[in-house]
Amino acid sequence: MIDVLILTSSDYGVAAHHLPYLLKESSIRVKAVIVSEGVLLKKQNFYKNKLKKALKIGIFGTFNGFRMRKWYNENVELLHQSTALETQCLEHSIPFFRVKSTNSEATQQLFKEANVSVGISLGNGFISKRVFSIPKFGMINIHHEELPAYQNAQSIIWQIYNKSKETGFTIHKIDAKIDTGEVLYLEKVPIYFAENLEQTVSKTLVHLQNASAKGLVTVLTNFENFYANAKQQGEGKHYTTPSLMQFWKIYSNYLKMKKNNA
Repeated sequence: MIDVLILTSSDYGVAAHHLPYLLKESSIRVKAVIVSEGVLLKKQNFYKNKLKKALKIGIFGTFNGFRMRKWYNENVELLHQSTALETQCLEHSIPFFRVKSTNSEATQQLFKEANVSVGISLGNGFISKRVFSIPKFGMINIHHEELPAYQNAQSIIWQIYNKSKETGFTIHKIDAKIDTGEVLYLEKVPIYFAENLEQTVSKTLVHLQNASAKGLVTVLTNFENFYANAKQQGEGKHYTTPSLMQFWKIYSNYLKMKKNNA
């Protein structure tokens, strides 16, 4: 039996989708679920970084980034039809909590009280060491892309940018940086070329999340072995929201790859 705690930033999303998979496995006990409302502790640094990113990718890139959020969120949630986390927790008598901020003192206290072997991050931003170091084995994260080749990358679009017909997911330890921790498990999934780029991203992400939920169960049911054999990532490549020229290349590659895949 392994005791886990789920930390997420959404009532739906990947955490709501993955929870039923964990509940079906008798050797996994979910002791608590925490949803962060995402209140910023350091607003100045956050907006400074946002401005730097906007200047880097341009006005179109910034606008397109907002537009693509639907591809990764609403579209996928509609396809999954997952039940809200709070409802699931109530049905299965799992303690459910809301906190203002991911790295707050309230989050830390809930982690300490849960006293779990491992924390699971599903759909969060940066997690501080004062949080991820509390569980016995720390925390793990699911990054829906291959690591270290696609650190910080949005799923699928950057694979298409690089003319790859495969995407993937990586389960890794959380460390002081983002998407750089030791890798416990990696699996590749084919890209499903749909009628347009939006649907290609959304439908592929549904398949990808189905696979990553099963992968998470695989890791947790033999956790100490995967943990002991985790591998350093080595040199990685960082991605962000695509600029106008980068998005044009993604779209152009999509058209060619869809035609060749027909």
